[in-house]
Amino acid sequence: MFIDRAKIHVHGGDGGNGVTAFRREKFVPRGGPSGGDGGRGGDVVLVADGSLNTLLHLRYNPQHTAQRGSHGEGSNRSGREGEDLIVRVPVGTQIFDANTGELLHDLNHNGDRWLAARGGRGGFGNAHFTTSTNRAPRYHQTGSKGEELDLQLELKLLADVGLVGFPNAGKSTFISTVSAARPKIADYPFTTLEPHLGVVDLGDFRTFVVADIPGLIEGAHVGAGLGDRFLRHIERTKLLLHLVDVSSVSGREATGDYKTVNHELASYNQELATRPQFVVATKIDALDEPERLQSLMRIAEKDNKPFFAISSATGEGVRELVNAVAAKLEELSAERNRSETVELAL
Repeated sequence: MFIDRAKIHVHGGDGGNGVTAFRREKFVPRGGPSGGDGGRGGDVVLVADGSLNTLLHLRYNPQHTAQRGSHGEGSNRSGREGEDLIVRVPVGTQIFDANTGELLHDLNHNGDRWLAARGGRGGFGNAHFTTSTNRAPRYHQTGSKGEELDLQLELKLLADVGLVGFPNAGKSTFISTVSAARPKIADYPFTTLEPHLGVVDLGDFRTFVVADIPGLIEGAHVGAGLGDRFLRHIERTKLLLHLVDVSSVSGREATGDYKTVNHELASYNQELATRPQFVVATKIDALDEPERLQSLMRIAEKDNKPFFAISSATGEGVRELVNAVAAKLEELSAERNRSETVELAL
């Protein structure tokens, strides 16, 4: 089960209390106060873990409390500090304050850490309060409470390529053809109900990651068909593959589907409208009206977007598309490296 949202409560460990104690030992006159300090409470730390790809493990385990510090003891013995609690989340998890909606942190690299709730400070024992005028204090300090916070976690998948298109446009069949991902495939709309990731192996230890999100429909940017929840999973992709069914089976116009999906992308996030995009005509093995393919090609050329025609069922055009995607990703990576070099030089 893919879960991309979870609400959790984090609580830093409470600090241990100091203690009031006096040293009473044979041959030690005037032993004096000997109450030790309490130990500090443990912190709650969120860590991005590349081996996770869902927040399911947190959906049914929302309470996360670090260990409290131990109380101080006599003979000036301090209490043991509480152990930190590590909460592992998938890479790409955004952390929001559940009450205000404020974005607190974005864990977008494997191993990233964020201190969610700091543990409480341990209290002082009575030995700490000894002065020249107060040689036998009979009081100690209690430990402070650990921080508490309600957090809303939202996962945005990290992928190089995002697949977009209407339901039943062939996205799941394509990702199952080019990678080891095995999403559900059937001849009806909304077969895909949750995002999927697939790794495409190019050979020579080169790979790229593809994200397949459920189909988009008109009004997706305002929540129709849960589109607003799915669209965020392509916000971090470098390249979009816009798959359009050109067969007559769907009963829709290919150019109309193309315009609708692009409108939804722009309405959800204007930056997505400017993201590099390949237009991919699918199911050409079932093409019975060549004009549908030609009209889509013309509108893609008008928008200055590379155009490809494929059949995932027969494999026609798939290898050429994968090679073009790999080349484009290398080009985008080189551009990013150049811009970073210029920024460092400045």
